[in-house]
Amino acid sequence: MDYKQIIINDASNFVKEELKLAESGHDWWHAIRVKNMALKIAEKEGGDKFTIELSSLLHDIADSKFYDGNENIGPQKAFEFLNKNNIDSQTKNQVIDIIKNISFRTEVKNNKLNSIEFKIVQDADRLDAIGAIGIARAFSYGGYNKRLFYNPQIPPITNLTTEEYKKSTAPTINHFYEKLLLLKDKMNTETAKQIAQERHHFLELYLNQFYDEWNCKL
Repeated sequence: MDYKQIIINDASNFVKEELKLAESGHDWWHAIRVKNMALKIAEKEGGDKFTIELSSLLHDIADSKFYDGNENIGPQKAFEFLNKNNIDSQTKNQVIDIIKNISFRTEVKNNKLNSIEFKIVQDADRLDAIGAIGIARAFSYGGYNKRLFYNPQIPPITNLTTEEYKKSTAPTINHFYEKLLLLKDKMNTETAKQIAQERHHFLELYLNQFYDEWNCKL
């Protein structure tokens, strides 16, 4: 087994232990799905697969949503892991930059990186937020925070500021309009754009079915 594979295995074990009690939408399996999707995208888009795989595994090691909005804990935990494993400075800096800038909240701030590695990992993370799994994750997180799943008297706000987005306690269905339905047009790579089309369509089908059932049309 080569050095890079040993590091990936160590990162997998580290993430699995750190996220063993995490909410199921942001747990170990989310990291694995993002890793697998990122590697799939990389087959067509290129990029350094070691950086992509490492960033994917570590990208949600301490999501700020679960740490009172503290956006420094995740990068710090990742940095400590990378230092402990003697990762070279270039790879370490790139992984940390990806983790710091990957989220939808950061996108609102217009902070973007140009590397193909960043684009691929961000696309993989965004793809996990739409489609059937994206719907499951949305309701899992909403339940975790004791949010209503729908209230027709609370309309979605589609142009949230970063602070409004972070503080929102709106029903889960609103989240479709405030984030999930916006992601299709925010994909970076052509491969992700193609995958996003079908997942986005599934979101629309789900919402149509939801409203029909809510209004007793079905």
